Amino acid sequence: MNFSSKLLEDAVNEFSKLPGVGQKTALRLVLHLLNKEQEEVDHFGNSVMRLRKEIKHCSVCHNISDHELCDICTANKRDRDVICVVEDTRDVMAVENTGQYFGVYHVLDGLISPMDGIGPSDLFIDSLVQRVATTPVKEVILALSATMEGDTTLFYLYKRLKDFQIPITTIARGIAFGGELEYADEITLGRSIVTRVPYQSSLIK
Repeated sequence: MNFSSKLLEDAVNEFSKLPGVGQKTALRLVLHLLNKEQEEVDHFGNSVMRLRKEIKHCSVCHNISDHELCDICTANKRDRDVICVVEDTRDVMAVENTGQYFGVYHVLDGLISPMDGIGPSDLFIDSLVQRVATTPVKEVILALSATMEGDTTLFYLYKRLKDFQIPITTIARGIAFGGELEYADEITLGRSIVTRVPYQSSLIK
């Protein structure tokens, strides 16, 4: 792609580094910004810089937050005895959008994937075990994507948590195998949360 401006080329190259954004889309986005008022572009740029500099992760559940504790962990009406374990913040948002879950969360920040060099120590698994060991918990819901990596992580978590003698459940397989949680429609995901089943019953004997 030939550019008439080095500044334009640099901006397009940066936008094209974003997931799912090719050079043509990046060019369209950059040209869109060029047509905006300076104040709007400044606000856009400042929002991105503040995001990177000021964003925090909740010290309890590891969800993305503006504060030391996220709004879900501090909400009075949440059931803190039920922990829903998810891969990342996108899955927290997906489950919240169903309106069917009122407990708290634990964000793993990924899934076990030996092929990608991601092991249990790379995820927030030890802090989950610590939460279960030190706080009153009456159920842990394993709400992970129905993929090979998701199933591997489910099995590992079950082995780490089973000795605590609390119900460990998993969302019902209304989610097709190979499907990612964030892309499931709200009705299917909500039904999967409500009709969750004991994890051990899903294991192949």
